[in-house]
Amino acid sequence: MLDRAIAEVRNLRVEFETKAGTVVGVEDVSFEVGPGETVCIVGESGSGKSVSSLSLMRLVEFGGGTIAGGQLMFDRKEEDLIDLAKADSGLMRDIRGNEIGMIFQEPMTALNPVFTVEKQLTEGLIKHKGMSRSQARQRALELMRQVRIPEPERRLQQYPHELSGGMRQRVVIAIALACEPRILIADEPTTALDVTIQAEILALIDRLKRETGTAVMFITHDMAVVAQIADRVVVMYRGKKVEEGPVEQIFADPQHPYTKALLAAVPKLGEMRGKALPEPMKLMSAPEGTPEPKPIAGTDRVLLRVENLVTRFPVKGGLLRRTIANVHAVEDLSLTLNSGQTLSLVGESGCGKSTAGRSILRLVEPLSGKIDLDGVDIMALNPSELRRARQHMQMIFQDPFASLNPQMILSHQVAEPMQNFGGLSASDRNDRVAMLFDRVQLPRDFMSRYPHELSGGQRQRVAIARALALNPKLIIADEAVSALDVSVQAEVLNLMMELQADLGLSYLFISHDMAVVERVSHIVGVMYLGRIVEIGPRARIFENPQHPYTQALLKAVPIADPTRRKVEKDLKFKPIPSPVHPIDYEPEPSRYEEVEPDHLILTTDSGY
Repeated sequence: MLDRAIAEVRNLRVEFETKAGTVVGVEDVSFEVGPGETVCIVGESGSGKSVSSLSLMRLVEFGGGTIAGGQLMFDRKEEDLIDLAKADSGLMRDIRGNEIGMIFQEPMTALNPVFTVEKQLTEGLIKHKGMSRSQARQRALELMRQVRIPEPERRLQQYPHELSGGMRQRVVIAIALACEPRILIADEPTTALDVTIQAEILALIDRLKRETGTAVMFITHDMAVVAQIADRVVVMYRGKKVEEGPVEQIFADPQHPYTKALLAAVPKLGEMRGKALPEPMKLMSAPEGTPEPKPIAGTDRVLLRVENLVTRFPVKGGLLRRTIANVHAVEDLSLTLNSGQTLSLVGESGCGKSTAGRSILRLVEPLSGKIDLDGVDIMALNPSELRRARQHMQMIFQDPFASLNPQMILSHQVAEPMQNFGGLSASDRNDRVAMLFDRVQLPRDFMSRYPHELSGGQRQRVAIARALALNPKLIIADEAVSALDVSVQAEVLNLMMELQADLGLSYLFISHDMAVVERVSHIVGVMYLGRIVEIGPRARIFENPQHPYTQALLKAVPIADPTRRKVEKDLKFKPIPSPVHPIDYEPEPSRYEEVEPDHLILTTDSGY
């Protein structure tokens, strides 16, 4: 063992007691983390990466786990090495949050909703460092500035729900760093964040590590993030460590088949350069004899035309709950989608891309504008006509578990749209459901299962089968793959593209993952504050971005290649202004300039 390692996990085994018996979460895992070093633990859901980190804090015991074997050696600076697996609860209380800091994945559940930010930031400083309240407040302000939170004095008095996701995650990082821990454990800290905020937070963790010599244990399934931040990588699969090595070596020359498959499944920004049309990825997990992926051309026939779409939400206040302002969610949006093609809307959280998708289906009622789907004016339809028109336009939501009914078996859920619109006998319906399960590559015996019995990727396939049940012309996929693991994401994307090639489907694809968008799109529209600021053929947007916001967005995307790391000075982003305006505010109409054939940029002031 290195003398200088701050933490060393030796032959760790963690067990969980379930109704079905003992389940081994982690088996015989060993690795170490040195000062000023970032060790990334990577793997997919269920690989045991979070269990390993929670074991070091002994938090796994609060989730029903038991450390059944192995040692967790920790260097306490002034004292000898101690084995945390044998430490009593009093000692663990002193170490947690003081010598070992933890950044959790979901900032809203990691923060206490009933305490102010100041109370949560100063709590550990007063307990562990013996500071007075005013000293702790000064240190809290210092930390808020360190994690680049604007107006720190005002933010300290706020509650978690008053902050955006990115701000909350910065507060969680500030709390983890408050007592200057020897080791910082970060469990998927950027998964729920936009690319720009993710880039800033990765740069922040890296800078703090260099300045303070803190060791970082970073848990993620995002290989682009690993390439950006790691010194060493530990690859986990089914509770075991399958490979370990320096980051350059893991990316350049992976040895284990699982590591190779994991890296092959990652869409890399720039991979589609020189290709005019989208095409499925070549997967290592594909069976022998799978034909080469073919480009998807689509047609020149316009299927969907949206003109000057405006959607606003009222903000109510005062005693009589009158409308006092409006959220300008979608502002003067126009786009055209051809049959058999994919148009992607990209942008950060709150830019209006999901609202635009829902407005086109009239799941959210637009204020004004024109929506023409294959010659039908969607805005002019009454409720019964709209219901019939919905046969031709379907939606795949981000969270397949929330969009499926937990009490219905899967075959009934896929058959339900056919039942609602009639026209098929029960036996025909059953045949079609079986055919759809084959289509999305799910075994037919899954038809009698419930959603909780499937993995996330399998549930998303059921959601796709249900969307296909009525042979729609248009599918709106709202972040349909963002919650999935890398290899599952690649399989689901390939499936969607194969279905597009076979059935001539058109997709409106809503995403903030630029590498995925580059893989699947014919046309890309970049949204900022409810407007499309740049739209054009995929190759032009990615290879020749013209609008400053598109350039900033592409600069922020981490690339799954450790030799092309981002530099912190490139990552200076403007804060997004508020989309809330007074009732009498009338925004300017959107005006565009054609910089290349079909490549338009917004000339109206977009606020960026």
